[in-house]
Amino acid sequence: MADRAAQLVTRYVRTHEAARMLGISPRTLEKYRCHGSGPTFRKLGGRVVYAVDDLEAWADKAACNSTSDPRYVEARAAGHTHR
Repeated sequence: MADRAAQLVTRYVRTHEAARMLGISPRTLEKYRCHGSGPTFRKLGGRVVYAVDDLEAWADKAACNSTSDPRYVEARAAGHTHR
């Protein structure tokens, strides 16, 4: 029973740790958050946090096999706004 409870616990990290996990700067992650192109985040007690599972899912969406992969253009555009 304790193992099942441990599986249900979600680990949250703050912006600096999330950025480190993704290999990007915290400022870039903040920009993605403002543009709505970054990973899902939560605002808890006035602080922005990211679930580790959400970070992994967001990074997985950017996975490409080659530069001709149709998802490559979309992955490169992450965080950019269109004017």
